[in-house]
Amino acid sequence: MLQLTNVSLAFDTPVINDVSFELLKGEFIGVVGESGEGKTTLLKLISGLLNTSSGEILLDGDRVEGPSRKLIPGHEEIKLVNQDFDLDLYHSVRENIREKILFLSKEDREKKIDELLELMEIKYLENQKAINLSGGEQQRLAFTRALASNPKVLLLDEPYAHLDFRLKNKIQDYLLDLKYKEGLSVILVSHNGEEILSVSDKIIHFKKGSIQRVDTPLNFYNNPRTKNEALLFGPVNELLINDKLFLFRPNAYKLNKEKEDLSALKIKFVGVQFAGAHYINFFEYNDQKLLLYADQSLEKISKIYLDC
Repeated sequence: MLQLTNVSLAFDTPVINDVSFELLKGEFIGVVGESGEGKTTLLKLISGLLNTSSGEILLDGDRVEGPSRKLIPGHEEIKLVNQDFDLDLYHSVRENIREKILFLSKEDREKKIDELLELMEIKYLENQKAINLSGGEQQRLAFTRALASNPKVLLLDEPYAHLDFRLKNKIQDYLLDLKYKEGLSVILVSHNGEEILSVSDKIIHFKKGSIQRVDTPLNFYNNPRTKNEALLFGPVNELLINDKLFLFRPNAYKLNKEKEDLSALKIKFVGVQFAGAHYINFFEYNDQKLLLYADQSLEKISKIYLDC
C-alpha cells in the first residue's frame, strides 16, 4: 500500500498543499485537473524524485526518500512514466530495456524484452539508438522500461499523449491484466477525465496543488459539483431553468415522461453530427445551446424530459 500523509512542497510559494490519500494493492487511481495544477509535481514526489517540504510518503510501511537522502534519486519499486522519458539516448532500444532487468537470468531477460517489444509494437526498432526515435517511439520505450522491472506502483503522467487510439487501448488492457493478476497499483494523471473514467477505481480532482474531491468515476460523471469540474469529464449542458442553473450530461434525458417528477422542456432542433457510436444533436432551449446524444438524428423531437 502507498500512503501519503499531509504531503506538502513549497519553493517560493506552495506547490503541493497538505495532500493525503492511500493507493491500495491492485488499485487504479485517476488524478485529473487542468494543466499547471501540480499533478506532475505530485508524481515526482511519490516516486522519490523530489523532496517533500513536510509530510511523509510510505510504501508498505517504509518511507519513500527524496533525492537528498539517496545517491541515485527514485524508488526501486515505484516507476514513473512522464514526458521527460529518461532514456539512455545512445543505447539501443533493446539495451535500454535490458539494463532495467539485469537481475533476471539471460534467458528470462531476453524473453521479457521480446514480450514488451511486441506489446509496445517497437520490435522493429530494437537495434535503433533511443536518440534517433520519434517522440511517440521514445514514449513507448519509456513505458516499456517502466514495466520491465515489475514495479509495485506505476505512475503515469499523460502516458497516451503520443499514442493512437488502438495502441492506447492495447496497453490499457495490459495494465488492467497486471492489476488483476499481479496486484499492480497505478496512478494515472491526465487533464482529460474521459480518458480515465473506464479504468479508475476512484478519481482525485486536483487543483492548485490540493485535492478538491475524491469520488467514484460514476459520481464524478453524473454528479459534478461545478461546470468546470464537469467539463473535465466531457461535454455538459448548463441550462437556466426556472431561475436555477442545472447541469446535465448530453445522454441524461428522456424522450418520454416515464416518471411524474420529470420536467418537460420545449426545444428547437438546430443540427446533427455523426460521431461514430452516437449522433450529436444540437438544440436550443430559450436561446440556450443544448447537446443531446442519441443513436439517431433527433430532428423531429421538440420536447425532452429531465429530472430537474
